[in-house]
Amino acid sequence: MTTPALLPLSGRRIPTLSPGASSFPHHRATLRLSEKFILLLILSAFITLCFGAFFFLPDNSKHKRFDFGLEDVLIPHIDSEKEARHSSRQVIHGCFVWSVFPCALLSSFTLIQIDIACIRMARLCKFKFVYFLITLVHMYSVNIHIYILSTGNSQMGATIVDALDTLYIMGLHDEFKDGQEWIKQNLDFSVNAEVSVFEVNIRFIGGLLAAYYLSGQEVFKVKAVQLAEKLLPAFNTPTGIPWAMVNLKSGVGRNWGWASAGSSILAEFGTLHMEFVHLTYLTGNPAYYQKVMHIRKLLAKMDRPNGLYPNYLNPRTGRWGQHHTSVGGLGDSFYEYLLKAWLMSDKTDTEARKTYDDAIEAIERHLIRKSNGGLTFIGEWKNGHLERKMGHLTCFAGGMFALGADGSPDDKAGHYLQLGAEIAHTCHESYDRTVLKLGPEAFKFDSGLEAVAVRQNEKYYILRPEVIETYWYMWRFTHDPKYRQWGWEAAQAIDKYCRVSGGFSGVKDVYSSNPTYDDVQQSFFLAETLKYLYLLFSSDELLPLENWVFNTEAHPLPVLHLGNITLPGSETQR
Repeated sequence: MTTPALLPLSGRRIPTLSPGASSFPHHRATLRLSEKFILLLILSAFITLCFGAFFFLPDNSKHKRFDFGLEDVLIPHIDSEKEARHSSRQVIHGCFVWSVFPCALLSSFTLIQIDIACIRMARLCKFKFVYFLITLVHMYSVNIHIYILSTGNSQMGATIVDALDTLYIMGLHDEFKDGQEWIKQNLDFSVNAEVSVFEVNIRFIGGLLAAYYLSGQEVFKVKAVQLAEKLLPAFNTPTGIPWAMVNLKSGVGRNWGWASAGSSILAEFGTLHMEFVHLTYLTGNPAYYQKVMHIRKLLAKMDRPNGLYPNYLNPRTGRWGQHHTSVGGLGDSFYEYLLKAWLMSDKTDTEARKTYDDAIEAIERHLIRKSNGGLTFIGEWKNGHLERKMGHLTCFAGGMFALGADGSPDDKAGHYLQLGAEIAHTCHESYDRTVLKLGPEAFKFDSGLEAVAVRQNEKYYILRPEVIETYWYMWRFTHDPKYRQWGWEAAQAIDKYCRVSGGFSGVKDVYSSNPTYDDVQQSFFLAETLKYLYLLFSSDELLPLENWVFNTEAHPLPVLHLGNITLPGSETQR
């Protein structure tokens, strides 16, 4: 703290004694300025100590196992004791408590403010999360409808499976074991239920594989393989492009009736690669790898209007459906998985990288624009025209651009990192321009309105993670503190407006000061939103991006350092 310079003696205001008044020169009525200053320093130090004690001493509540000591840190593949010896800082559940005690008071207050936010975020994620899972593992909460991936009455435990790796990453091992036991005893796929191939893949198979890689528990791998076998009949189409849905018992598949005359959807059949490659790697069964590589080869042979991938492809004829291209819903994770296939292969899958680069080049040319107010947005291409609307789902792209910046052609890494930052800013504006400080499902850039929802059916927020996901990636690559600040704002808004007695619920209108709830807690809230918030306030050494690649449901899968190893089935794809 910079202390004010002391005034010279001539400039001090020294009270004078009136002539004739009785005075006692050795008994002053006031303190000298230097004495006041010393007392002020002592008081300031005491206040600093009180703040530090309140926020940093271990919580002695009944949740003793969530003490923020180093013994409770979970950093996969990192020796925390070794790290502590070679680091000038301590890592407490990913939060930084810098060991700089002999500092001035202003620095102390700054450190306290930083770490208060960090620890509050960790506590918010951990304690709310524990409440959810204790309720859910011992059967679903009666106060909120849990999202189950089935059109029938079968309860497949989507929330438990989707949330497992978040529990593990947060160090909640008791609750993780409860979930593991539930899966071992109750998770059964021999049910007469029609499920989404895409959703089951990213949430169930992705969640089970991540739990296996993090914990090493064989039950997760066994269940993932059992479920994957149930999905394979969906690929029995004339083109090999899978159906959107499949019955787990009969193996009969079909597509959504609304999807451009029964077409398959780009973001669904294009978001299988990561999980299926890992299935082949773990089992030695070439079928999984061959299925996804066949999809890639088929798409590579097809003409693309303006270099863009339409969102619909007919699995019977192999022809594009409606010419609608989006980086949001219906298209989003297809592009994400092209990039992540390259990253997951330890950057050896150059075909995936080239396909990604070509697709992004076309997207930049036709879909990315800057509004009159200077906001960069990604529109949607419909039958040759650009719709100046951006969905919440599209906001993931800021993180994708940052993640793919390294390795970009023509030395454009800086360009794509900047593009990611601009998308992050735009999506933050979509939050900041609402009453609740939560983002709408979609927002326009037209008729004088920017980053604001117009239609009532686009004003809802269902606990989506994409904006926070981008904040996390941008933080990892830039360490700009604004991304943590924005994430904390979102966390506070979620806690204030979405928390209900049985968990968290979506809200129907983010522009209303008295929103109504949709009474649904999506499983991706636990799998993604809370996980990305936790990671945003964590050390970079927690799940480093050089070693882990997150699937589109935020389930971390390890980079495959295959070297000279050839995946079974890859020979026939060349």
